[in-house]
Amino acid sequence: MRIVIVGQKWLGAEVLRLCLKRGDDIANVLAPGADGEEYDRLYAAAQQSDVPVETCERRVEASHIPPQTDLIIAAHAHAYISEAARQAARYGALGYHPSLLPRHRGRDAVRWTLHMRDPIAGGTVYWMDNGADTGNIAAQHWCHVRPTDTARTLWQRDLAPIGLRLIEQTLSDLDKGILTSIPQTEECATWEPAFTPSRLSSA
Repeated sequence: MRIVIVGQKWLGAEVLRLCLKRGDDIANVLAPGADGEEYDRLYAAAQQSDVPVETCERRVEASHIPPQTDLIIAAHAHAYISEAARQAARYGALGYHPSLLPRHRGRDAVRWTLHMRDPIAGGTVYWMDNGADTGNIAAQHWCHVRPTDTARTLWQRDLAPIGLRLIEQTLSDLDKGILTSIPQTEECATWEPAFTPSRLSSA
């Protein structure tokens, strides 16, 4: 499969390694560049693997997507993937969100999961659309939230590995001609803004 990866940090780098291990053709990697003297982990992994890589901070356009791309994978991506970019790939764009969508749409899902004292968390791989985490679901899995969890421990122990496994599962399904696309249940949807101390003090 010919793939473009958009993302950063551990999950982005691990998705790149997964795709290379599978034998996928990495058409392009879009990641943040250097922060001072330190490169983002995905950017560095792409350079070390000798695959095409570009810096990308805010927005992915069709011009970033090479011809004959089958799939865009957004792995810990904070850049907006435009509709034109999604349409430039055969299957569109597959994103990972660290919540059981449609619950906790928004960029700080893990922090809001803990703030709202949810006993169960999870992750969702979904087909990206023009909305904020509103696309059809490809795969989901859940985990328990422990009383002592922080956003970091929950992400590192469970949610990041869940994302990698769900992406691998979805790629394997696509290899077999299976494309799962289940609409989200809108009446169960929640959306929260960026998680800041000022918002919490007024909550």
